[in-house]
Amino acid sequence: MKYDVNKTGYYGKFGGSYIPEMLYSNIEDLNKNYLSIINTKSFNKNFNFFLKHYVGRPTPLYFAKRLSKKYGSKIYLKREDLCHTGAHKINNTVGQILLAKELKKSKIVAETGAGQHGVATATVCSLMGMDCIIYMGEIDIQRQNPNVERMRILGAKVKSVTSGSKTLKDATNEAMRHWINNPDDTHYIIGSVVGPHPYPDMVARFQSVISEEVINQLNKFENRNYPDYVIACVGGGSNAAGIFYHYLDNKNVNLVGVEAAGLGIFSKKSAATTQLGKEGVLHGSKTLLMQDENGQVTEPYSISAGLDYPGIGPLHAYLFESKRGKYISVEDDEAMKAGIELSRLEGIIPAIETAHALAVFDRLDIKDKVVVVNLSGRGDKDLETYIKWGNY
Repeated sequence: MKYDVNKTGYYGKFGGSYIPEMLYSNIEDLNKNYLSIINTKSFNKNFNFFLKHYVGRPTPLYFAKRLSKKYGSKIYLKREDLCHTGAHKINNTVGQILLAKELKKSKIVAETGAGQHGVATATVCSLMGMDCIIYMGEIDIQRQNPNVERMRILGAKVKSVTSGSKTLKDATNEAMRHWINNPDDTHYIIGSVVGPHPYPDMVARFQSVISEEVINQLNKFENRNYPDYVIACVGGGSNAAGIFYHYLDNKNVNLVGVEAAGLGIFSKKSAATTQLGKEGVLHGSKTLLMQDENGQVTEPYSISAGLDYPGIGPLHAYLFESKRGKYISVEDDEAMKAGIELSRLEGIIPAIETAHALAVFDRLDIKDKVVVVNLSGRGDKDLETYIKWGNY
């Protein structure tokens, strides 16, 4: 079984492009051109230049000695938190903005939840002289205010979204509406492996640099290029897609995605899509999403602003359905305790999104195994949430 996207934009039965007529020309333009552009020598030369000299790649693969001792395994952390702007998101924004310039677009619109995608977008727009508008839910603006101010300092216009749950889902809705009304000069940068084809594939390709580096780095540490387990948090799922990418067809590798169970899977305050979701269409693709008996999207919840999304990308829906990937749900308190544990054992304060991925060691058979965790972001942006939680 192959796990990459097919020619029509599907992973198994998930994916596709379910879009309003006004977006058809933009999506078709992307679909016709993205592969031919990103596979050219000139594009890759530029992309790799900025990844190395601006983003700071390759990021280290760090052996977490004290954490490993506690769990009786070899735990390596892929340090995406050391990327410029503090998370993996900038890998994708560099790629998409270079692509947008090739497509003769002059303006960028994006959505953000935790703010890291917004900061990364604003950063690269500033670098490359592009106008930038970021949509962000009102609740996320309140809990991620440092990132909001970073975006504004970088010159982006941050637009507060007050509809629905006032979080990531609603910010995505508004960003898409903006793009519908400004299709000619604007490129919409989706920050995760969601949305209509070719976005899930395109974002996964830009993030695949993560697993590409792990292959080379593990060879040096373990004399083999694959771990027994790869673990990553999943909201929409871009950091997970990036670190899974080169291991999708390697059955020696257990792929583990960790979702936000919030206050409990069945508490109605959760974002555990694989546990609660059903097939449907969300933001332009067929996937698994949380919905009521009438097919209306239900409101997700997580203490983490980057994981409270009511669906998952179609690649993850396919990995879950085919059982190629194992998806585990972690509650708020479990994630917060795991974040504190990493801080105390290794001197690294993780983003709360990432902390979810660190909370599953006791649920997996990792004794004497090689484990790679994608440390997708740093915890600076979440200090206020850590402080309010306070159980440390």
